[in-house]
Amino acid sequence: MKPASYPSGIYQPSLAGLPPRPFLKWAGGKARLIEQYQPHFPTAFEAYHEPFLGGGALFFHFAPDLIKASKAAYLSDLNPELVNVYRCVRDQIDGLIDRLEAHRAAHCETYYYATRAQADLPDLDRAARLMYLNKTCYNGLYRENSKGQFNVPMGRYKNPRICDPELLRSASAALQIADIQVQPFDAVLDRATGPQDFVYFDPPYHPLSDTSRFTAYSRFDFKAADQTRLKQLFAQLAKRGVQGLLSNSDCPFIRELYQGFPIHTITAARSINSKATKRGKITEVLVATSRD
Repeated sequence: MKPASYPSGIYQPSLAGLPPRPFLKWAGGKARLIEQYQPHFPTAFEAYHEPFLGGGALFFHFAPDLIKASKAAYLSDLNPELVNVYRCVRDQIDGLIDRLEAHRAAHCETYYYATRAQADLPDLDRAARLMYLNKTCYNGLYRENSKGQFNVPMGRYKNPRICDPELLRSASAALQIADIQVQPFDAVLDRATGPQDFVYFDPPYHPLSDTSRFTAYSRFDFKAADQTRLKQLFAQLAKRGVQGLLSNSDCPFIRELYQGFPIHTITAARSINSKATKRGKITEVLVATSRD
């Protein structure tokens, strides 16, 4: 079912104020890579799909044009806590901002760990809790243990931006066109059926080495077999004529897996490592379903 078109005249936050952009700190976020991706974006499509939502940088990039043309967006992720945050930003922005302001006023080390230990909260409080932890935890890293419990220690920020009402209202406006679901990535096959669809995949990256296994960022681990299933789905979409792009690490396994598809090399910054000396420029790949 196509999301309702955005009501005319309401989309002022992105036109007169801040343009919509990611409101979460997310490992592997793509905001800084969009300029390199730009030459490979499709020139026309009717529906946008993002099955690994994360920080949603590409969705927010396309949102103004999607809204102006009354086009649809389908966003999903397997992480129910992340999906709950996006739904609350879309549907309950005033209450969410109130709760984030309360977190901002109370923030300290004792409060951080007490909040991290909370469980069984209503949806709006769960969303505010995750956003508060996201802005104050170490490196903005989302990580869960096997029980689905957030377990990142507090960061060393002097003045974390826990609540940014203007940014959040702009994101809320953009998300009004989005259908947001907890779904596995292969659910995209039910909606992306032809050239009118554009799908962007940003899965957990295949590790470059045994010591860089950031794929287990939650209780939903993403192994080599999952990468292979994703490639098979990517090939199915290509046969349908669906326009698709996929990001992943630049390593022999991924390049061999997507052999036969156009593969573009992207320069990115490695920002998450316990040692600052190991952060720096690396290459990633951007795979396309068809030639530019």
